[in-house]
Amino acid sequence: MSLLRPYIDLMKLRVVELLIITTLPAMVLAEKGLPSFSLVAATLMGGTLAAGASNAFNMVIESESDKLMARTSKRPLVTGVISKTQATVFAWLITILSLAIFLLFTTVLATLLTALAIFYYVVIYTIILKPNTAQNIVWGGAAGCMPVLIGWAAVTGSLTWVPVAFFMVVFFWTPPHFWALAIKYKDDYSAAGIPMLPSVASQSIVISQMWFHTIAMVVSSTAMIQLAKLPVWVLCATVLLGAVFTFQLFKLKENSDNYNKVAAGIFHWSITYLSLLSVLLVVAQLLSA
Repeated sequence: MSLLRPYIDLMKLRVVELLIITTLPAMVLAEKGLPSFSLVAATLMGGTLAAGASNAFNMVIESESDKLMARTSKRPLVTGVISKTQATVFAWLITILSLAIFLLFTTVLATLLTALAIFYYVVIYTIILKPNTAQNIVWGGAAGCMPVLIGWAAVTGSLTWVPVAFFMVVFFWTPPHFWALAIKYKDDYSAAGIPMLPSVASQSIVISQMWFHTIAMVVSSTAMIQLAKLPVWVLCATVLLGAVFTFQLFKLKENSDNYNKVAAGIFHWSITYLSLLSVLLVVAQLLSA
């Protein structure tokens, strides 16, 4: 296990969990019920490997800047437990394995979308957007929305407006979720020269941007429920979840003594929000089947 641990750390599986949370409900909505166990298993396994590969490539690319941040100073490439070459080979191997699983057990469209997601995260986000713009997580976060499309495509081999709306929910959810965490580590990002919004903008700008994306997330959530033709009670429950999310934001005040503490609470609630929304979608679809 000690030999495998550094490679598992490269994959950042705790982050991958969030991607799985959105993949499964997308598959249930696409199937209008429970997809076959084998299809779900292949999709989740392939998705886990794809996300893990993206994270591994990310660590290779950012190995130098990771040395400058306390939060990332224990990563395997920083400590030298494994080399860049080993990490790169590992990333390519699980990329190929991921795409092979999707191609053999799901659909061509799901395979293509998975390849696009890896490319987008590694090249568009990590190399181009992250070091060059404070809006990096806004546009780069699109890679984290892809599991919704992939899950749907794995079931149907096509896309409709329902997964697109679900994609937009995760797209607008990502910035307030990530910025809430980045508030805590803004000094780390400054030290590494990464222009994450909380490290380069005033608190008022960060808060206003979080409000904009949160409201857009709630609107997208209600649109998705309607497009999926789920019962009215699901819409009401979704609005209630959104109201709780916005209540958290009301507590985030400029220059307050508990600014960082409230931001940490928003980060944790954002995970709860996405998890509860995903469970709600699965339960609602199964009850409607």
